Amino acid sequence: MPRPRLLLVDGHYYLYRSFFAIRGLTNSRGEPTNAIYGFVKALRRMLADLKPDLAAVIWDAGLPERRTQLQPQYKQHRDEMPDDLDIQQEPIQEIVPLLGVASLFLENTEADDLIASYVIEARKQEIECVVATNDKDILQLVREGVSIYSTAKADVGEGNGGFKLLGVPEVKMKWGVEPELIADVLALTGDSADNIPGVPGVGGKTAAKWINQYGSLDHLLKSDDLDPKVREKVEASRELIVANRQMVALDLDLPLPMPIPEMRVAPRYAELIESLRRCEFRSLTAEVEREAASVGAGAGRWEIGDGGDTGRGVEGPGTRDESKKQNAGERGVENPSEREGSPLTESLSDHLLPVSQTPTQGELF
Repeated sequence: MPRPRLLLVDGHYYLYRSFFAIRGLTNSRGEPTNAIYGFVKALRRMLADLKPDLAAVIWDAGLPERRTQLQPQYKQHRDEMPDDLDIQQEPIQEIVPLLGVASLFLENTEADDLIASYVIEARKQEIECVVATNDKDILQLVREGVSIYSTAKADVGEGNGGFKLLGVPEVKMKWGVEPELIADVLALTGDSADNIPGVPGVGGKTAAKWINQYGSLDHLLKSDDLDPKVREKVEASRELIVANRQMVALDLDLPLPMPIPEMRVAPRYAELIESLRRCEFRSLTAEVEREAASVGAGAGRWEIGDGGDTGRGVEGPGTRDESKKQNAGERGVENPSEREGSPLTESLSDHLLPVSQTPTQGELF
């Protein structure tokens, strides 16, 4: 019997990605809706691709004090969130639970730390975990039962159903080290996306070579048998390297705002359809109406699961200065598109209709 599958989505990554992928989309009131449309389509595609039993979108909600104390310049170079995106953030966070997916955050916590804590808890409960993100730090968590969802052409290739799950072999091929050693590599190279400086003259290939040669960053720093050139660079930046390693370490034991078993995928079709109508997404509304009918929910009621108290822990951090300072970066093993149901529940995504990948203006309305 297959293990249940948990999908964890990096909310702000897909927020930005959706905004920049579709431009110039507004409703009849002149309100921008491009990020809302793109986010809904992306999340529905994940549900169709992965058929998760449990799912949550995790949002950034400020920077942890331990990182800003170590490096006050951490992420300070990032631009403010564009106004046209900022005003779509709250509607997106409100629509996520209607899609049947929990929407979660933890104050003064970055999404990757909360995701990491959920991954650790999922492994304890023997739940398979798939993370949808482009965050390099999360790759250090990849191992058996933990993978990264990717739709990037460089990862997917041809004939893989439009997505790929990146496991240990794929991550190792990309980085040149085992996933658990990626943080050691980042301690040497730094991360320009987060404004973390690296050792001068040390790039990814050199860092991976050193880590593989000496076994780990700890062994590298303690070794009495370093090549003279390596020793010179390490000694000149030792304090920076140690600080960087603490910066890229993920928090693995944060309090969880919602227990994993409560994340069961359960769309609230009637409310979802009404929300899509307000956004004036005609073709998407019709698509969801057909889907609701196929599972017997109808357009005017919700009969999928018991629903429970879906408001508990199902929320977003809203508009805040910290969440506006994000980068709009680009961003996964076995294709599970034919995966059987799990012991928790028959996945509702079995009923999802095909999701178009590149909508035209005519398809939106």
